[in-house]
Amino acid sequence: MVTRAPYLKARYSGYHHRHVPQEDTELTHVGPDTPCGEYMRRFWQPICYSDELKDLPIKVKILGEELVAFRDGSGEVGLLELHCPHRGTSLEFGLVGAKGIRCCYHGWLFDCDGTILETPGEPAHSKLKDRLFHGAYPVHEAHGLIFAYLGPPEKMPAFPTYDSFVRPGYRVIPGQKYIYPCNWLQILENTMDAIHTSFLHTIVSGAVFTDEFGVLPELEFMETPVGIIYIATRRIGDNIWSRSVENVLPTLQQVAPIWETGQHEIAFSGPMMSRWIVPIDDTNSMQIELRHVSETPGIVTPDWWADRSVMLPGQMPPDTYEEAQRRPQDFEAQVSQRPIAIHGMEHLGTTDRGITMFRNQIRRGVKAVKAGDDPVGLFHDEDAVIPTYCNNTVVRVPPAKTPELDKKLLRETGRRLAAGYLKAPPLLAAAE
Repeated sequence: MVTRAPYLKARYSGYHHRHVPQEDTELTHVGPDTPCGEYMRRFWQPICYSDELKDLPIKVKILGEELVAFRDGSGEVGLLELHCPHRGTSLEFGLVGAKGIRCCYHGWLFDCDGTILETPGEPAHSKLKDRLFHGAYPVHEAHGLIFAYLGPPEKMPAFPTYDSFVRPGYRVIPGQKYIYPCNWLQILENTMDAIHTSFLHTIVSGAVFTDEFGVLPELEFMETPVGIIYIATRRIGDNIWSRSVENVLPTLQQVAPIWETGQHEIAFSGPMMSRWIVPIDDTNSMQIELRHVSETPGIVTPDWWADRSVMLPGQMPPDTYEEAQRRPQDFEAQVSQRPIAIHGMEHLGTTDRGITMFRNQIRRGVKAVKAGDDPVGLFHDEDAVIPTYCNNTVVRVPPAKTPELDKKLLRETGRRLAAGYLKAPPLLAAAE
């Protein structure tokens, strides 16, 4: 139950908002044994890029747990508890060898699965290493990323293969990684907030994307078999531009191309980016992305998008505080909601329905895990290709006779397109 602040109904009423309610702990706390933390642990989560693992180990924190990741000389990747079980020294200072990682303090050697291979200094007949394992987690390497499963070993799901990652005529490349000093949920909720693209990214900070994003859309929201999409429809001359950005439970967002103008008819585009919002702990989050680059004749991806060193605008704070005030963007809007946004002080409107729906999806997932069931979005078939629904679509539909009728036409067109895509996912058909 979310505790709400008083609803202010008079001027100069700040006195009645002196006390800030507690955050919504069911959705925002992610450590061990927390409701959302146990839910998150049922899914594979990315922890770093593959090319970050070189000759040195790296310290990783995810879901409140401190870990160390490394690639040994055999090419195998390990993800172990950070502190050596002998005397607690951090394995971020360990020595990566031909097999496993060795603690710098007394030389204990750990394999990638937590097996203790050597305990130098112990008597030759010591059985200590045979009676003890070090904490380790399963990992999976795919798409230039290292993923980890931190949940109960007996409940480990198959690693998911989404249709957007295997579509013909596209390659998937690593992108940028960002660390935000705030809770994961207020970042991922931004995906369901289509209005902010018209205001924050167009009116406030100038046209960050294309000018057509400044057209306020008609909005619908629709749950999918793996999460939720918004359906934002805009009138661009005789065209209707239907844009759907997607949350795939629990932490993946997929964003349709931001270079779209709606000026020309196009079929289902698929995403330009897939980005996970991974909780580091309750008040810090990692955004780690993959980019979809077209290799299909006639479908152009801008050259800058294939350059991994180029980041999207507004993802990190500018050089000065004044600049942040004059041209605030995603970083300022999301981080300034407090380290953990207080839902009890929000006043959500009609356009926020997708945010409410997404929170309810997470709550249902938490409830399922508590009951011992699989949450939505979890799969056990290793051969399955999972459909996704992020896209831009532009169709020629001339305006209706009145503005009111045209708004209705926009919404009906968006719903019709989305319903068709849910019935017959275009990228899934292409992947097959």
